[in-house]
Amino acid sequence: MPSTQEIQEIQALTLSDVAPLSVTSGESRPWGSFTILEEGRGYKIKRIEVKSGHRLSLQMHHHRSEHWIVVSGTAKVVCGEEELILHSNQSTYVPQCTAHRLENPGVIPLVLIEVQNGEYLGEDDIIRFQDDYARTAAK
Repeated sequence: MPSTQEIQEIQALTLSDVAPLSVTSGESRPWGSFTILEEGRGYKIKRIEVKSGHRLSLQMHHHRSEHWIVVSGTAKVVCGEEELILHSNQSTYVPQCTAHRLENPGVIPLVLIEVQNGEYLGEDDIIRFQDDYARTAAK
């Protein structure tokens, strides 16, 4: 049985102190990185980290929707005609076939969890409308 001190130390841990446990793969991008935590039929869960002052392309997906949950930092989100600011423990939904963009306007890295749902979840299901890094095709 753990001691009271051990229990207090465990309780003091924050999510950023604990590395992802079920990591299947990670990839770097000009804006930061993402790690696939888990995937199965019809869903994929990613940990996304966006560097301070960077943003992802304005994009859409034909075959999936996405849920974004902010873990730490500040997210500026464009979803369709809506623009909002999200902080830790806030979330938003991005419907399939909706133009969207994620940006980190803050000074610390933005960390969020993305849950994708759909029939096809490949990285090539990206239509880019605008990109700070001159990428045109899915990458």
